Amino acid sequence: MRIKIALGIWLLGITLAWLAVAPPDPGLWPLVDAQGAASGWWRLRQHAIYLTGLWSIGLMSLGMLLALRLPLLERPLGGMDQVYRLHKWAGISAAITTIAHWGAKESSGWIKALWGRAGHPEREAVWAWLTDSRGLAKDVGEWAFYLLLAMVLITLWQRLLPYKRWRITHRAMPLLYLALVFHAVALMPLSFWAMPLGLLMGSLLALGSLAALWSLAGWIGLRRSHAARIHAVRLLGDGAPDAPVEVICAMPPSWPGHRAGQFAFVRFDRSEGAHPFTIASAPGALGVGERGESLLRLVIKPLGDYTRTLHQRLRAGQSVTIEGPYGRFDGRGQAERQQVWVAAGVGVTPFLALLEARQPGASGPAADLAPVHMHYCTRDARRDPLLARVQALCAQAQPPVQLTVHSAAQGPLLKPQDLEVISGPLDIWFCGPQGLGDALHAHASGPRPWRLHRESFAMR
Repeated sequence: MRIKIALGIWLLGITLAWLAVAPPDPGLWPLVDAQGAASGWWRLRQHAIYLTGLWSIGLMSLGMLLALRLPLLERPLGGMDQVYRLHKWAGISAAITTIAHWGAKESSGWIKALWGRAGHPEREAVWAWLTDSRGLAKDVGEWAFYLLLAMVLITLWQRLLPYKRWRITHRAMPLLYLALVFHAVALMPLSFWAMPLGLLMGSLLALGSLAALWSLAGWIGLRRSHAARIHAVRLLGDGAPDAPVEVICAMPPSWPGHRAGQFAFVRFDRSEGAHPFTIASAPGALGVGERGESLLRLVIKPLGDYTRTLHQRLRAGQSVTIEGPYGRFDGRGQAERQQVWVAAGVGVTPFLALLEARQPGASGPAADLAPVHMHYCTRDARRDPLLARVQALCAQAQPPVQLTVHSAAQGPLLKPQDLEVISGPLDIWFCGPQGLGDALHAHASGPRPWRLHRESFAMR
């Protein structure tokens, strides 16, 4: 809901600023006058071109700013994972408005075919020093339009490119944005630079351009990056190919510490880039390394080409770059609501940290914590390498955590209706596969007073 509200407010702000400088008489009626001139249609086309263009470049500016991973955006949006969700939907919305912008521009063909050029408005004045750049700006905008659609398609259809290659192509997005900034500045009417639209768009284009240059320089997250080393690596469970890998990292003094439930961007290999992984340990739960460094745990399940080979490539003593911490998945809620945790598969990792934070002697305040009913969904409870740890942590947790295990191999899967046995309003914290998350979201949107907190690591 926050994503929809944020996008709606963003587009509404741009629209209101445009209305403030738009002509009081839009000149739309009649669409075709008594002499057969389609003056109204031509003016409608012109308004559509301008408004969709402002929406498009405004949304792309939002996407560039969100890509900076600014911690100050986490609180209003509910975590860095939600910042990335907004970044993704800003890009998709920018592509949709760009298609509308292109469609409005191309509509001149059918207007000419039906009524001719009669009533076509004169070109609006632009900045004098850019008057000779109109043709170039139009060509740049058209080619950027095709490239933007291609990049959005590749992002949505993830099978087209593996993550490593997609990341390389996505690095070209700041260049594409800068090209579209030139297109917008060169073709935006001079009257649009008046207050308040001029201040709004000038600020967005300037900030977006700075963000694009920051990205191209490779400075995103640099101030929150820490040079750590791998303390220990081991395969969990029976060592099967699909077994998760536990990586213990020794953190440098610059590490500010983390809260249970947070995640970090981890770069084991410079050529591969950073991947988001949950920190699967509570602060101080692992003690310190032999050099006095604080330790934190990552539990990584082999889900893709990159993670399947990690256990073969990682060694103790190896350097690793960790950026963060990020996230607000703290497993807490309002006192009048029942706390319910739903973990599925590798989505149990943030709950391992939350459970460790409830152990006797754990650092940090526990007075404001509430009892929890935890549901753990696994493929096969008899072979699950993390189940024993989850059971032991739940058994000693204070305040208590009641555990229910749902094993697909031994019984039915968890359904949202199963949570209805818990009376009263619920705070549901979920981390796991998208299908179960979508089902919980649909159920939480119904008449029951449920509030769903959903961790999302779909950073692509």
